[in-house]
Amino acid sequence: MRLLKSLLALIALSATSALAAEPLTLPGAPCARPPVQHCPDAGCAAEVVTSGGAVVEQKTGRTYFLDYPCDLKRGEKVTFILSLHGGGSYGNWQRHYFPLLDYTEKYRLVVATPFSPRRVWSAEDDGYLQNIVSSVIDVIGRENIKAFWLAGHSQGGLTSSRIICSDFFATKVDGFLSLSGGRVGGQAGRATNFGVPAQTAAAAAGRATPPAGRATPPGGLPAGALTPPAPPMCDFSFIFETGEHEINELPKTSLRAQRYQCSAETERREVIDTKAGYVFDGTRQNPGSKGWGLRPRPGTAAILTFRNCKDRKVVADVVRLDKGHTEGLEPKVTEELVKLMLSAHGGKIQHGG
Repeated sequence: MRLLKSLLALIALSATSALAAEPLTLPGAPCARPPVQHCPDAGCAAEVVTSGGAVVEQKTGRTYFLDYPCDLKRGEKVTFILSLHGGGSYGNWQRHYFPLLDYTEKYRLVVATPFSPRRVWSAEDDGYLQNIVSSVIDVIGRENIKAFWLAGHSQGGLTSSRIICSDFFATKVDGFLSLSGGRVGGQAGRATNFGVPAQTAAAAAGRATPPAGRATPPGGLPAGALTPPAPPMCDFSFIFETGEHEINELPKTSLRAQRYQCSAETERREVIDTKAGYVFDGTRQNPGSKGWGLRPRPGTAAILTFRNCKDRKVVADVVRLDKGHTEGLEPKVTEELVKLMLSAHGGKIQHGG
């Protein structure tokens, strides 16, 4: 009998070990290499870049993208990022504007990229976003999410600022990356000549958009969609990324850096990209403008980091030189932003957030 019990225990242990060794497939989101609906280096088709994803959020029936390592193991620790598109945009445009999908395996990222049918975020979307976050936590396991970040471009950044200190997100979010979506701790301010250029003829006529996936949102803007929220005061690391031509002047100080007793001055370094980003706003090249953004091209980014922050917080500014509001991020600056995010202290979800 004792031998039988030992044998059964060994079989059970082997089965458990085999299960743990199998890659974890997230429900409704089979993993693929390359990721589904991945744009080529240039010339992404309009029907691809304007996609809202195929993963279904069960409570609302709305879709989103979910990217993760295809070799993800059960019990593996990951960083979870919720990435929000800007006004007039789409899920797959955001997914290639800030191309985290290229770094999920190297840096063990789980990235949810939702889509608003109105193409601008408002309070009516909050439940949908919360449901996505809750479902990912349930499948991955809160003990396996070492950090959770919000990332938002433009109006998606304003929305991140609005929701980050809400009851749902304040106990979960470890960091916020604002992609031209406002600077927490002292605004940079829009450049005096910043504006939205005229639409191309195709966009104005309502025909298929060029490979940028941006145009005027249908049905008008929800109330308050573009109203800057009050500065969020809860606890999180913060990174601000912007194009040089869209801001007036980057402040040399940061109230968020002061909050965490960081260095008074930043440490500056530069990263050089020889490869262009994936997307741009093809609906606003009639002609385009430096402030709004031209076509993708290589570039240099200045990374300004406030050092020695308390509690391993990260506070940094990243300025893409000679760039505007809508050129997709290049690969090296994207990777540097990921590294900054991963260097910050996390664990709110792990500890019961």
